[in-house]
Amino acid sequence: MKRKYLSLAIGCVLVAPASSAWSQEQAAAGQEEVKATQLDTVTVTARKREETLQDVPVAVTAFTPEALDTLNIKDLGDLDSQVPNLTIYAARGSTSTVTAYIRGIGQADPLWGVDPGVGIYLDDVYIARPQGALLDVFDVERIEVLRGPQGTLYGKNTIGGAIKYVSRGLREETEGFASLTVGNYSQLDAKAGIGGSIGDGVLRGRVAVASMTRDGFGENLANGQPVSDKEINAVRAQFGAFASEDFDVQFSLDWMDDQSGVRGAKMLAPNPLAPAYPPLDDRYDIRSGMGNVNDTTMKGASMTVNWRLNEDWALKYVAAKRESDTHTMIDFDTTPLKLVDVEAFYNDEQVSNELQANFDAGGRSRGVMGLYWFNGDAGGQVLNYFWNPALPTALTNPLFGDTQGYVNTSSIAVYADWTFDLTEQLKLDVGARYTDEDKHAVALNRFYTTPQYTTAWGTAANFDKTVNFQNFSPKASLDYQFTQDIMGYLSFSRGFKSGGYNIRANTTAVPRSGEPFQDEQVDSYEIGSKMSFLDQRMFLNLAYFYNQYEDIQLSVFTSYTLPNGSQSFFGDFTNAGKGTVQGVEVEYQFLPTEHWLISGNLAWLDAKYDEFMSGGVNIADTQYFTNAPEFSGALNAEWRTALDNGGNLSARVTYAYQSEVWPTTDLSPAIRQDGYGLVNAGVIWNVNDAWTLSLQGTNLADEEYRTTGYNIAAYGVLTGFYGPPRQYSLMARYDF
Repeated sequence: MKRKYLSLAIGCVLVAPASSAWSQEQAAAGQEEVKATQLDTVTVTARKREETLQDVPVAVTAFTPEALDTLNIKDLGDLDSQVPNLTIYAARGSTSTVTAYIRGIGQADPLWGVDPGVGIYLDDVYIARPQGALLDVFDVERIEVLRGPQGTLYGKNTIGGAIKYVSRGLREETEGFASLTVGNYSQLDAKAGIGGSIGDGVLRGRVAVASMTRDGFGENLANGQPVSDKEINAVRAQFGAFASEDFDVQFSLDWMDDQSGVRGAKMLAPNPLAPAYPPLDDRYDIRSGMGNVNDTTMKGASMTVNWRLNEDWALKYVAAKRESDTHTMIDFDTTPLKLVDVEAFYNDEQVSNELQANFDAGGRSRGVMGLYWFNGDAGGQVLNYFWNPALPTALTNPLFGDTQGYVNTSSIAVYADWTFDLTEQLKLDVGARYTDEDKHAVALNRFYTTPQYTTAWGTAANFDKTVNFQNFSPKASLDYQFTQDIMGYLSFSRGFKSGGYNIRANTTAVPRSGEPFQDEQVDSYEIGSKMSFLDQRMFLNLAYFYNQYEDIQLSVFTSYTLPNGSQSFFGDFTNAGKGTVQGVEVEYQFLPTEHWLISGNLAWLDAKYDEFMSGGVNIADTQYFTNAPEFSGALNAEWRTALDNGGNLSARVTYAYQSEVWPTTDLSPAIRQDGYGLVNAGVIWNVNDAWTLSLQGTNLADEEYRTTGYNIAAYGVLTGFYGPPRQYSLMARYDF
């Protein structure tokens, strides 16, 4: 029987955690009595064709809107514990700049010229820069997290994995929602969306808005301003013309404005250069002499054309443009003294075009081919003020310097992925991607006589260079259907991330800092299974992976000697060498009775350097992978019951655990975070088809845990950034 084409979008709607995994039959029964029959087998299009979740040989987790609400996922950072071997959080001093790692692969440096290790997509469009990419969740169709190298099916090549944020699509029927959330720290979130069609459904549109505000977790004791507060506004709009079932054109606009203030960092040890300012007791309070500025604006526009040529072939074209601007002030020392004060301006602009052709004639082979082109400029200026009060005033103390310039990335790639049915049970999937990418870097880094940064007395770096990277990344997998309920697979894939130039280079003191750092590559081997037991009341998905990781790109601080003999530093970039990363991932769901659902995940990660060259010596045995906890996982226990008045009530408790982690490449023992656990809980009352009330709490034990920090020995800086404290909120939502 001929397979029917579902969607050109690369969906990965997997078994969603918690409540969304309950059977469709149960939902239909709704008002009468909750019956434990089966977990729902979700239809997916992860490989461009109709398949059920348990048939897809891919390590991927996805979240439906119901699951996101149940688990209280407010932004992408809240996915951290619900996906095996995912570490994602707000970068150091920012609210919406993302740091993301999957299976020990990622990138924490937000400066232009450095590519992320985990790709983030908004409605099929790759977001090239981390500023603004820690997306807030509202009006969502689903969020998908793919683990391992990606590149043979869509978009930009990503070495660690991909996170896809899919907005609610265009529908013929008019429907929408409005919600209001209040909570401690004066939280006030308002979200709304409405969409539908005009006339006979040929023209469709949708608009969604969100405003998210909260007081600070701490206070700047020097001026009374809030610290670690939140003030984000966002809008998304879509418009589509559906000429027929076979042809449509859709336009999308998005805008986000983050006016949140700076995030507070706790001094982890007294600063010998600031003895009058010992560490504070509160982990969020600071005494900064800088302004409370941490502003990011991000906006984008895209056009998607879907054209089904015939029963066998379909085309999809996506054209997009994105921009962002950031102005932030970073007080590294967190004191009124100007020891290490930085004011930074980031800007970027990107244009991408992608053409996909999907083939499925209903026979023994099917697949997708694509062409991807990307061109992006990212640049800005960083103003540095470094002062050592223990040394006499001189030309280099205080040291006024800047980093300015831009990096242009021009990339073109072709890719293909094809599946062959060798037998009724055995399938072979092969794919490949070829990438040709240029990095053109312009840098002018100088030292100045005054903090007005107008008269330069020296130049740290001045270059205009281009480097080219070419890569061929193959992929192959075999999957075998042992029984109707048990499938196993073997796969190999290669991931690639291009190199570039260190825009912070100081070629005067360290000449090699102006040379390009190399591309990094990972060869990933994986064996896994998708299993269903107990008449589909239990799903158990397992994966073991073994990665050989080469030329690992690391952002580090490098010290150098100033003309007066004192020490200073600059942000450097290096290729560490080689590493081996292996791990096990378990995802499970169990419906033991008509009222209970147990779900969660367990992960083991063993990440070790095999080679780490420093000064001609291999120091691999003394190094650790960053953001790569050995053990992590989450357990969700949800109870649900139907109510006599026609609604339903559910209650959930979540426990998430993460073992010891090294957040920063300097491997400071003070910044290292020991293992810890978080307790979250929620109660949701679906009053009827229209009204929903939700009471949610996160970090209920008020656990203190660090996510990252700074260690700048030359100026006595040792600070840590902490995750959010205990929070609770009440939400009312109306659907129509």
